[in-house]
Amino acid sequence: MTAVAAPPEAPAPAAPPVHKASLRKRLIPYWLLLPGILWLLVFFVLPMVYQASTSVQTGSLEEGFKVTWHFQTYWDAFTGYYPQFLRSLLYAGTATALCLLLGYPLAYLIAFRAGRWRNVLLILVIAPFFTSFLIRTLAWKTILADGGPVVGALNAVGFLDVTSWLGMTEGDRVLATPLAVVCGLTYNFLPFMILPLYTSLERIDTRLHEAAGDLYARPATVFRKVTFPLSMPGVVSGTLLTFIPASGDYVNAELLGSTDTRMIGNVIQSQYLRILDYPTAAALSFILMAIVLIMVSIYIRRAGTEDLV
Repeated sequence: MTAVAAPPEAPAPAAPPVHKASLRKRLIPYWLLLPGILWLLVFFVLPMVYQASTSVQTGSLEEGFKVTWHFQTYWDAFTGYYPQFLRSLLYAGTATALCLLLGYPLAYLIAFRAGRWRNVLLILVIAPFFTSFLIRTLAWKTILADGGPVVGALNAVGFLDVTSWLGMTEGDRVLATPLAVVCGLTYNFLPFMILPLYTSLERIDTRLHEAAGDLYARPATVFRKVTFPLSMPGVVSGTLLTFIPASGDYVNAELLGSTDTRMIGNVIQSQYLRILDYPTAAALSFILMAIVLIMVSIYIRRAGTEDLV
């Protein structure tokens, strides 16, 4: 018998050629991200690494600092300045609460009731940014000056008696007290609360309010069940944008406070520029960052929203 040869196998289809134009199109997003990534590496990651190495160094400015992995600096910094940490968190938390109480009604008014005056009100909200942070804070020294009209009015209605009992003021004096520092923080960071709140409230469909009214819901119920839950992304964003910079601020405590109202930012600034203890200053900065990150993580998880504006 003659063996029949099997037919040759058909060659596998060649892979389609990769078009250079298609490859370049896929790489465009990465090229667009490259400047931002480089910016973060140069101006954020590298300084953080440098500060981390500084925090575990020992030595002096005259002899030079060397990396000796001295982690005891962190413990010494925290135990030595924990009152300033607590005071910073307390002042920042109080200012954030005041910004929310003051900013939410204003943001609600701009979003739903301003009408043709909306743009004017938004300009007034951001108007403080037209001047420097330092000038805005110095203005409060005049506003809260002893014997001025503001202090006189607060004293006339008995407000200063209450704040003195709470330990926020001393007698008839407001400057160089915790109240003055909180007022400065509230004023300087209030726009950071109003703008996210306005953005979040503006996204709410007003037909939801009408539907709730058709179901005989009272205005308070509509706000509690519809408006406020839908504005939670703005609430979370505004509180974060207010609390985080306020907790590390030192300008308001320096200009409006006293040695008894020093915040941790004042301590870090003094360690860097006056005492010249760079390892302690770096350790204080990382401790503050760790505390804020932990608090922010817990807050975002408890708030139940990740849709931040």
